[in-house]
Amino acid sequence: MLFNSYEFIFMFVPLSFFIYFYLNSKKLTEVSKGFLVISSLFFYSWWNIVYLPLILVSMVFNYVIGTSLSKHEEHQIVSKKQLLTVGIIANIGLLGYFKYADFFISTTNFVLGGEVPLVNLALPLAISFFTFQQIAYLVDSYRGETKEYDFLNYGLFVTFFPQLIAGPIVHHKEMMPQFANVKNKIKNYENILLGLFIFSIGLFKKVAIADTFAVWATNGFDKAEYLTLLEAWATSLSYTFQLYFDFSGYTDMAIGVALLFNIKLPMNFNSPYKASNIQDFWRRWHITLSRFLRDYIYIPLGGNRKGNFRTISNLMATFILGGIWHGAGWTFIFWGFLHGFALVIHRIWHKLGYRLNVVLGWIITFNFVNISWIFFRAKEWEDAIKVLKGMFGFSGIVLPDALANKLAFLSEYGIDFGGIFFAIHGDKFTPVWFVLTFILVLVFKNSMFIRDTYTGNYKTIVLSALLFTYGVLSLSKISEFLYFNF
Repeated sequence: MLFNSYEFIFMFVPLSFFIYFYLNSKKLTEVSKGFLVISSLFFYSWWNIVYLPLILVSMVFNYVIGTSLSKHEEHQIVSKKQLLTVGIIANIGLLGYFKYADFFISTTNFVLGGEVPLVNLALPLAISFFTFQQIAYLVDSYRGETKEYDFLNYGLFVTFFPQLIAGPIVHHKEMMPQFANVKNKIKNYENILLGLFIFSIGLFKKVAIADTFAVWATNGFDKAEYLTLLEAWATSLSYTFQLYFDFSGYTDMAIGVALLFNIKLPMNFNSPYKASNIQDFWRRWHITLSRFLRDYIYIPLGGNRKGNFRTISNLMATFILGGIWHGAGWTFIFWGFLHGFALVIHRIWHKLGYRLNVVLGWIITFNFVNISWIFFRAKEWEDAIKVLKGMFGFSGIVLPDALANKLAFLSEYGIDFGGIFFAIHGDKFTPVWFVLTFILVLVFKNSMFIRDTYTGNYKTIVLSALLFTYGVLSLSKISEFLYFNF
């Protein structure tokens, strides 16, 4: 069940909302929690009920381990550290089996010349997200940062449907107090208006912006045999904008729906394409994943506390693991390596006392992010090389026919004139989309700033209605969110 579907918007959310608050109004608090857990599991099972036992087993296992960690005494046979290790290995093993088995087999076959058949496992929905979320719970329990909640509370923490499929990745300690708050069990009309407004913004991002760029990105990466200079740049920028508006749109919709239930999910995006350096970018992009990588991988590895060499090694390891988390492929690993290397360069640059002009820093950062996304998107190395060759002019340069008379002398240098954007099925309005989108990401305030400064008035209600109406009218061209693949 997609957020951008009629079933979700007009059936699942309204029914869940009214039944949940009706049960709370009758003082049936535990029943209302149970209902929300069952509703969330139904939401999860909508795609494929085969996935349901997997998440249930994962929940039971992690609840038992987490509860044991919070109560465990060091003098017992198994130490807390050993118990935590077992829990983390089991979670990573589950994720590794379903997500990376074929990648490992194909890589081994390539290196050793073997012919071991692939297992062809279907990737269970949301396994990367609920696995990381539960690993964080185990570590927090080990550190004594979680209180003892019953299984129903834990089930609600893991399965709460707005953030279940693609985040934000939340902490137990930031969610459960909200569900326990008595005030949150009563309908809050200000939160309802704000939630609908944020949801409408996210829906508009997805159907009006992300899905428009998706067509050009798909044609450029997957269908075109070669790309000229302008077509290649249009392809890379299309995916850069598609990915941002697709995932931030999903997150906005999740945050908006959660607000209907008086739950405030953490910010996940803070205008990342405004970043003037790579460190700033990672403080703004997919913030909850960055937080997880920092708190549960980078810092435990030693962070920046054990000298420059260890700091560099920790940065590289953290981002290569971040690349692997996103997908089972060498292109994802290389993408993680690129970002780790960029952060190392940024750190050395700052250590030496150098600083870049903000505008120049933004140009370098945005172009690095745009080029690195090519490896994130490409299904094969050949697809990435195709786009890069085009971007650097190795597959020809074609300028619009309208410039042929004024710039005819360029023909002597191998530059042609004719139709542009044919390979990606673009048209003369394609450049306008890029200009408008650049203005949108660089000038306008992001949706989380709007959330935190929201004041309900007729203007915001009308704008919300317009965005929602446009989004709903566009639901005939439903498409999945990109992060469902991760």
